[in-house]
Amino acid sequence: MHRTAHLKVSKRHLKDSQTVRNKIIWSDETKIELFGLNGKHNVWRKPGTAHHLANIIPTVKHGGGNTMLWECFSAARTGRLVRIEGKMNAVMYRDILGENLLQSALDLRLGRRFIFQQDNDPKHTAKITKYWLRDNSVNVLEWTSQSPDLNLIEHLWRKLKMAVH
Repeated sequence: MHRTAHLKVSKRHLKDSQTVRNKIIWSDETKIELFGLNGKHNVWRKPGTAHHLANIIPTVKHGGGNTMLWECFSAARTGRLVRIEGKMNAVMYRDILGENLLQSALDLRLGRRFIFQQDNDPKHTAKITKYWLRDNSVNVLEWTSQSPDLNLIEHLWRKLKMAVH
């Protein structure tokens, strides 16, 4: 089912010009573990060196915490990076857009004629978010469910998480 929807949307945008693609602002949120990669670690070591300092990974009892981030970018460069305090809901997401999306579009030299990409997270599809996008004349890129592999920002998140660890 999702594969068919992906194909349909992909075919619809297949002939988009590079100029159109350059106007897309990609966005997403991510959670970054501040101490370790969700508790899984692998260490390659020689026999008999298990307790050498270079082969020991410190641990923190009861977790090391995490932080949530929202980011956007275009073909040219990154937009604003926002640290999210607490658990994000639709109101908080709308506020993040209000404080950062239009300014990011200006910073990215896209002006007001950009196309905004967001996934189908319930916060993104909530009425309050849709109203804000409509009231601010934001053109939203059609996006299919279950398609993180199509979102270019996932590659940036991976690089950021690797840099943290």
